[in-house]
Amino acid sequence: MKLTISEQAAKWYSDELELQEGSHLRFYVRYGGHSSVQSGFSLGIMIEEPEAVAAATTLNKITFYVEEKDIWYFDGHDLLITFNEKLTEPEFHYEKSA
Repeated sequence: MKLTISEQAAKWYSDELELQEGSHLRFYVRYGGHSSVQSGFSLGIMIEEPEAVAAATTLNKITFYVEEKDIWYFDGHDLLITFNEKLTEPEFHYEKSA
């Protein structure tokens, strides 16, 4: 699994959550919501130190990651996080892994 985040989306998280250099932002599975890969589940976010990283990327000295215990949710897809200009918020895209 690969995790990619756009500069704009990373900046949005950094500004909204007041992240500092060296911060870690985890994307985790939560019950409820909607996604195109797992019905009845969605992604949540949490600022915490990683334990067992399955996928990560670092942008502007902030690490964005998914832990191994949540990898089932992606069902063979990569996660691409972009910024939706119209809604002025990040947007998740799931792309089948190569």
